[in-house]
Amino acid sequence: MAYPLTAIISDLHANMPAIETAVADAVARGAERFHCLGDMVGYGAEPLQAVRRVRALIAGRGAARELLPGFCLKGNHEAALIDTEQDSDFNPKARAAIRWTKEALGVEGFEPFDWIDSLSPEALDESAMWAHGSPRDPLREYMLPRDRANPDKMRACFAALRAKQRLVCFVGHSHVPAIYFEDGRMYRPTGTTTPLDLGLSDSCRAIVNVGSVGQPRDGDPRLSYFLWDGKRPSFVRLDYDHEAAADRIRAVKDLPEFLAERLSVGR
Repeated sequence: MAYPLTAIISDLHANMPAIETAVADAVARGAERFHCLGDMVGYGAEPLQAVRRVRALIAGRGAARELLPGFCLKGNHEAALIDTEQDSDFNPKARAAIRWTKEALGVEGFEPFDWIDSLSPEALDESAMWAHGSPRDPLREYMLPRDRANPDKMRACFAALRAKQRLVCFVGHSHVPAIYFEDGRMYRPTGTTTPLDLGLSDSCRAIVNVGSVGQPRDGDPRLSYFLWDGKRPSFVRLDYDHEAAADRIRAVKDLPEFLAERLSVGR
């Protein structure tokens, strides 16, 4: 049976204009299911809508046609919703946003916390490992381009991936799209859509950071998501209405202005 074309979305951060743009594009490209690598919420102004949207997508609903079931991982922002001690390493702006988010998700009789608590920060399927953060620390460790100069960290992350007996791990969390190869190479995507041949083998695994739908941080304000057919992957970068997303943040008095400003510069 062929591997379903899978749209991998991560770090949505309650940014509904970006989420809807990514979903519509992925469905138009033939995506058959959605996997979310966590951080549906935090920073953005529409957490209720974001959680509902993801739950529908991974159940196979919420698109112009029926989808196959997918999954959602727990990100560190979801962890902080469940346990306030988990936001101890958040900066003040992130902490203010997640505490407002917890209040916002409790309205309208919608109580998603049991479902969010049930999520795991990692998963496996026949083709890959999936983690919010890294193979070594699926919840909290960032994978960033500067890590290429840290051989101890890279060896430990690939050792964790080898222990899972997979050739590739898809991650999010840092909001910076890149591919890290076990032989030391790194790939940074450019353009709008970037199809690749990973050339995976037992001696050359890869860790793929799919970037962020809701809050890119690589200096490019376009949203980032990923398509995977079990062999050939593609980064996708798209413009979306970041001014609309920023205006929705500004309409919430408890969300810091900085969270709106950063969307236009991709930082």
